[in-house]
Amino acid sequence: MIKPPSATVQLACDLITRPSITPQDAGCQPLMMERLERLGFRVEPMRFGQVDNFWARRGTERPLFCFAGHTDVVPPGPLDRWDTNPFEPSIRDGVLYGRGACDMKGSLAAMITATEGFLAVHPDHQGSIAFLITSDEEGASVDGTRKVMETLTARGERIDYALVGEPSSKDRLGDIVKHGRRGSLTGRLRVQGKQGHVAYPLLADNPIHRAVAAIATLTAEQWDAGNEHFPPTSLQFSNIQSGTGADNVIPDALTAIFNLRFSTEQTPEALQQRIHAILDAAELDYQLDWNLSGLPFLTPQGELLDAGRDAIEAVTGVQSTPSTIGGTSDGRFIAPTGAQVLEIGPINATIHKINECVACAELDQLAAIYAEVLRRLLT
Repeated sequence: MIKPPSATVQLACDLITRPSITPQDAGCQPLMMERLERLGFRVEPMRFGQVDNFWARRGTERPLFCFAGHTDVVPPGPLDRWDTNPFEPSIRDGVLYGRGACDMKGSLAAMITATEGFLAVHPDHQGSIAFLITSDEEGASVDGTRKVMETLTARGERIDYALVGEPSSKDRLGDIVKHGRRGSLTGRLRVQGKQGHVAYPLLADNPIHRAVAAIATLTAEQWDAGNEHFPPTSLQFSNIQSGTGADNVIPDALTAIFNLRFSTEQTPEALQQRIHAILDAAELDYQLDWNLSGLPFLTPQGELLDAGRDAIEAVTGVQSTPSTIGGTSDGRFIAPTGAQVLEIGPINATIHKINECVACAELDQLAAIYAEVLRRLLT
């Protein structure tokens, strides 16, 4: 006899069937809001631009504990490379397959069922529970969590603890928890030259030749040594373009895109000043535009980190390691308000890949971890 899926796995399946390719929600949030309304949450849809978000809160007292996550997913890629339709969830050998199974509809399902289970036992818990859900995490991240936090801050609602469901684990559920993230600063550089014939270089000004030395200096620069919680700041070029397509023409411009992932040892302003100094020293005719997508943040040892690590060990027996590795998350919009932020989620080996998947047992354990965190903080 085949055992039916648990409530957490079934809800994850229901969410996966909704093709919520960023920034579309495709009906995921109404499904979640309906479940939360049954539990006594006051649910508030918040749509900004083309992005659906919602804020749901049960209780009025502090501390305010918030589950944070996103319903949007990345595109599935070539459908013929998937073993099954990415938006038709499939369970094979105890593993759930589908786009978003791991990042992060499985976590969303675990948040809901954990809250349902916790409230069944502790209906008169201390403080308040909230959900901050967006459909703009995998995309521009402009009209999602960022805007919701601006709204909450303006009206004086302050989150004390935020648990983000990003897939944080490496080899075993809970082996890694993210208690901070590096900042992200992107530069878009244009070096101006003068077009001409390659046979007459004195009549032209080659922007490639001019930029090469500066690019080499930027890539070799040691920005800092990092610290106890963060690795050294890293600069990586992701795109360099120039040329006309002809092999006998010196181009008139070079464009390049680079990104810095930086720690709490740095400020965006200090990095920008150093980079401009390097480019100025190379005597370039250039234009440089900046985009800061997030500042670094760190949640030190405290109630949330302790509750998360203790809950993981109680449920799985795993002793977790706090880490700041990886890219950015929506935690970068929550932490600046003073909230403690922690990310606990599934094993991240298949996120954004063909045949994305998560073990069903892992989702059930994740729900148990979330419920245990609630118990430790709100009872």
